[in-house]
Amino acid sequence: MRLYLYLIVSVLSICPLGSALAQARVWFDRPAQQWQEALPIGNGRLGAMVYGGVGNEELQFNEETLWTDGPRNYNKKGASTYLQKIRELLDQGRQKEAESLAMQEFMGVKSESEDPTAWLDKIGRIRKQKHGPFEFSFDDSKWPLITVPHYEGWETEGLEGLDGAVWFRYDFNLSKNDLAEHWSLDLNKIRTNDYTYINGELVGQSTGDETRRHYQIPMGLLRTGRNSIAIQVINLEGKGGVAGYKDTKQSIGLKSSTGKLISLNGEWKYHIQDQSSPKIGSYQASYQPFGSLRLQFDHDVAENYSRILDLDKGEVRVNYAFKGVQYTRTYFASQPNNFIGVRLQADQKKKVSFRLALKTKHQRNELNHIADSSICLEAWVKNGSMRGTVFVKLKLKGGQLSYDGDELLVNQADEAQLYLSAATNFKSYQQLDEKYAAVALEKFKKLTKLNFDQLYQIHQKDYQRLYHRFVVEFGGVNQLDTIPIDRRLQRAVEHADPGLVALYVQFARYLQIAASREGSQPMNLQGIWNPFLEPSWGSKYTTNINLEMNYWPTEALNLSELQQPLFQMIRDLHVAGAETAKEYYAARGWVLHHNTDLWRGTAPINNSNHGIWPTGGAWLVRHLWEHYLYTQDLHFLKEYYPIIKDATLFFKDFLVKDKVTGWLVSSPSNSPENGGLVKGPTMDHQIIRSLFDIFDQSSKLLVKDVQLRDSIMEMRDQIAPNQIGQHGQLQEWLMDLDDPENKHRHVSHLWGLFPGDEINTTHTPQLVEAAKRSLILRGDEGTGWSLAWKINFWARLKDAQHAYHMVKMLLRPAGQGGGSYPNLFDAHPPFQIDGNFGGASGITEMLLQSHINGIELLPALPEEMSTGKVRGLIARGAFQVNMEWKDNQLLEVTVESLAGEELHLRYASREVKIKTKKGRSYAFDQELKLKK
Repeated sequence: MRLYLYLIVSVLSICPLGSALAQARVWFDRPAQQWQEALPIGNGRLGAMVYGGVGNEELQFNEETLWTDGPRNYNKKGASTYLQKIRELLDQGRQKEAESLAMQEFMGVKSESEDPTAWLDKIGRIRKQKHGPFEFSFDDSKWPLITVPHYEGWETEGLEGLDGAVWFRYDFNLSKNDLAEHWSLDLNKIRTNDYTYINGELVGQSTGDETRRHYQIPMGLLRTGRNSIAIQVINLEGKGGVAGYKDTKQSIGLKSSTGKLISLNGEWKYHIQDQSSPKIGSYQASYQPFGSLRLQFDHDVAENYSRILDLDKGEVRVNYAFKGVQYTRTYFASQPNNFIGVRLQADQKKKVSFRLALKTKHQRNELNHIADSSICLEAWVKNGSMRGTVFVKLKLKGGQLSYDGDELLVNQADEAQLYLSAATNFKSYQQLDEKYAAVALEKFKKLTKLNFDQLYQIHQKDYQRLYHRFVVEFGGVNQLDTIPIDRRLQRAVEHADPGLVALYVQFARYLQIAASREGSQPMNLQGIWNPFLEPSWGSKYTTNINLEMNYWPTEALNLSELQQPLFQMIRDLHVAGAETAKEYYAARGWVLHHNTDLWRGTAPINNSNHGIWPTGGAWLVRHLWEHYLYTQDLHFLKEYYPIIKDATLFFKDFLVKDKVTGWLVSSPSNSPENGGLVKGPTMDHQIIRSLFDIFDQSSKLLVKDVQLRDSIMEMRDQIAPNQIGQHGQLQEWLMDLDDPENKHRHVSHLWGLFPGDEINTTHTPQLVEAAKRSLILRGDEGTGWSLAWKINFWARLKDAQHAYHMVKMLLRPAGQGGGSYPNLFDAHPPFQIDGNFGGASGITEMLLQSHINGIELLPALPEEMSTGKVRGLIARGAFQVNMEWKDNQLLEVTVESLAGEELHLRYASREVKIKTKKGRSYAFDQELKLKK
């Protein structure tokens, strides 16, 4: 009962709107046991995850510009000389040959590499010894243990930053009857090369992490009783180890000819043979963690524990009682002053005592004292140009502060205030600043002279200026906030929780405020939160869906200025992509393929079967245009018009006439990550038509480039159209090749439905039905971001219940498929932040759509959200909408005109058109009759 009363008081203190109780915070009744349970704070530049441990607290932090590699040129000189041959091979149906030639001659340039031959020879000598780790009788009793398999790499089992050679050993037992069968060894995936031994004999050797390890075991090699398996794993870059299966329910092990499985999952012995491997280049850089702030307390069992992310205040609080003392910790990340603040308090004097340490995973690092109450930690990124410095200072009210080696000790204080700031030598994507540390130190000294309480108030004012613009409530009064978020997610699988849906939208807004601010980098695959040296997909910017999805809801959710980091990146890519356009396509303008990074790489990467996709830049132009539609800011459009024009010029030069159909097609390209290198994927043509339309409308608004506009619109009508295939589906490719059994996570050919608008219920009903058929065939399942995209699709199709079904799937606890982690982070899995924003976008589309024929209210409202209200929702045309509904019926709506445009409002079968004046509000009843 004490816990219940405490929680109610706490909620009331942070959220005065009683009906929004369940939509104002994310909370746990225990500390985090894993990273996906920690709570995020951020200011656009610094991000941190709060574990909230009682005896041992960790604040894992990032600085947005700490990446691998450094400024360099990504483009292969003269790649365009192979373009025509690649196109010819695709025309002739020789896809594999086209991919092979493109892989050899048309990919980007990797970063610096060293020849690994001598090193591989050195670590291979052990395999030629008479007695070595592969031997049956080898003594591994002093080797440590590691969990095998580890699909996301040995990095997840404590071997972060390790590239090199590692031996693994494991014993298993067989009976006499077992030996009568034929056995094979199934290890599935190993990262990256392996030499695998059974009882001292080599049974298999393979290279590459996409090669399945399924080795036949010779008869007579296995023994009754104990047997041993030994594997030398060699990994030169990226994730390493015995990965096994992504579906962890599927074991690695011995398989008999009769179907018997002897699982080898478990604790294996391991030994690091050599971790001084040569440098291996990569196509693009990876986002890096910086370090961890560790606080150690003499506390063990806590009472009345709560760990709260307060969305209204933009902070995390940890509260608990220990031996009759109430302890409170408050964590926030200030954007105006660019620091992370932590306040540690107790309700009795002299009760705040702890030990503070700074740690980092980067092998090369140096820690120093600064004056009497500060420490700094400098870290160097392995095999790159980047380094960074973090500063920490403590201020006390009462008590004593001292050093114990590299740690700070606080004893019997009334309160402790902690300042954390970090900086790197990044200056721009083209330049580093080797004098950064001295400048950062001076800024930190000035910061720490400021009053902590005033800094906290500045943070509150800055954060709430953005957060308080928008309110959403579903379901009326809702007391489910008394349930911790992890259990609330579990409950929502079976029970409706409209308040949780509203919370999800506000959580997305919180994440965007925390991760994307003016002057920062745009949000990457993980926003600004990443704990791994080898993050999945480099935690960079994937531009064939994920980067764009991060910013889908920004305008509608009244956070328009938070797109500035994305717009600045587009400026950079405009410059970097011009060289890529020239070197690869001998074209004007600029181009971006399916990924970029801190250093603004724009060339094709990874593999020719999915890395050659030239419409990333054109898609980003859509964000420029959407910003104009939402704001009607003609000055902005004029400023970015050269980028729009140059993207258009690229495709004017790039499109080619298909010899069979006579249509203009995109070649070579790919329907993102599905179907290999092709000519004429549907998605490309939808994006290019959208780009040409944007150029057409922009040039008209700005009265520019009449002749170019006419030629572009003439080309537009010749681009291969959307086609309906044999299964009634919207074709994904130029030819009718769609497999109705394909459940791929990407649904790229529906881009024209969302985020595009050329497929819509008003103008293209047949294409709408084909898009619906494609969605049904592709299925509802998918990764987190795929589930989120499908919410938007079904909302645009006006299928409210199916859209809500997808919302529930996105909110389900993460398992083998997409969903949500306990802290509400989106699960691909692993964590990717895009689904959080894609989901919020889809929920917004259920409430309001403004892409066709004005503003439509409640176009896809499900029964579970039949009662609610929203304030501060933005529509295209620069209108701010406040509305309330009950029992699936609109009660009232007020629209503020932000630019003085004509208002076209629709609800059910009713509609109204009126002239408006900038700054005026217009109230309508449920019949859309203007109130006086």
